[in-house]
Amino acid sequence: MHRLLLVDGQSWFGRPALAVLATALLWRPVSGAEAREGSVAVDCRFPGGNIVAERVEGDEVYLHQDLRDTNGWWFWWYFRVRGASDRQLTFRFTHRNVFAARGPAISTEGGTSWRWLGPQCVRGDSFSYVFGDREEEVRFAFAFPYVEKDLRRFLAGYRGHPHLSVRPLCRSRGGRRVERIHAGRIDGDPTCRLILTARHHACESMANFVLEGFLQVVLEDSGQGQWFRRHAEVMAIPFMDKDGVEEGDQGKNRRPHDHNRDYAGQSIYPSVGAVRRLVPDWSEGRLQVAIDLHCPWVRGPSNEVIFQVGSSNPVMWQRQASFGRLLERCCRGPLPYQAANDVPFGKSWNTDANRRGGVTFTMWAEQLEGVKLATCIEIPYATVGDTAVDADTARAFGRDLAHAVQKYLAGQSR
Repeated sequence: MHRLLLVDGQSWFGRPALAVLATALLWRPVSGAEAREGSVAVDCRFPGGNIVAERVEGDEVYLHQDLRDTNGWWFWWYFRVRGASDRQLTFRFTHRNVFAARGPAISTEGGTSWRWLGPQCVRGDSFSYVFGDREEEVRFAFAFPYVEKDLRRFLAGYRGHPHLSVRPLCRSRGGRRVERIHAGRIDGDPTCRLILTARHHACESMANFVLEGFLQVVLEDSGQGQWFRRHAEVMAIPFMDKDGVEEGDQGKNRRPHDHNRDYAGQSIYPSVGAVRRLVPDWSEGRLQVAIDLHCPWVRGPSNEVIFQVGSSNPVMWQRQASFGRLLERCCRGPLPYQAANDVPFGKSWNTDANRRGGVTFTMWAEQLEGVKLATCIEIPYATVGDTAVDADTARAFGRDLAHAVQKYLAGQSR
């Protein structure tokens, strides 16, 4: 008989002081747990991984998401199982229900591609999976992960493109390189500029697929792409919380405050400080659009639509509403957007009480010289209405967003 092995990876990436301890504890078997055949390991020793394994009882694994420096509860998790071929295991989460509308995401290809396992595998706070006879490694996650290796894979398809440049923004607190991507008219003399950011909250991974779709339009040989390359320089920052993305943090509600509450006073995160220093100079008064891409709450009707978060500034809110009507007309892909789903300031959770923790990116950006539109767009993790959110559909929405932004900027320049 073989023991079922559990690995608690909560201290793995970015915490070198604990490396010796992590190595010593890594493969210690859990007493009394046995596999029916072979040796099974559950761990998160890879970029983006997050899990705390508690105990095993037969074919049931008890575990929960690692909240480490998070204030309150959040729901990101990502782990792999090895050596469980020809078995059925049930994974019981002990810190509430952590599943989006389409159940867990699953990868049988080492995290290079993902699909939704479906809600039928979920029972309350647990899900079950029957491992195929050749499935030596399977990964499960709350949503589709997106880390630096995924960005590199995307950028590799545009290597040598004359209208694309990848430059350093800064080094993170963990010493990682934080990328900034420039695309479109990058010769230094565009008519206008725009900035897109993602992952102010590390767990909000689906936003990166939207960003990919947007950049695809800017770089392709289409009418919209040609317009961007003649007139507009795009700066895109895919990982505002680079350490959190790679280490598998929740990122949202990080103590003492998260990256999207760091835009006032002395910034404590290097990436935010770098944005605040760089963007006003880079803009030269030509920055017109600033878009921050996010993902909302875990599930529920109001979190399964694409929406803008309304500004408290009435003038900016009117501009958001105008852009929303344009975006609605431009949405031809599988993920619908309806401007009626936008959340005005003062409604639902979008109140002063939700902003007491600090100043957000969009609150900061709308004060910059020349900015006509500063908006936060929320993309659901798993479903928009009856349509699944996955890598392809999220990219398609990113393309629709690029078409709307192109029309908006073209109208501003007339």
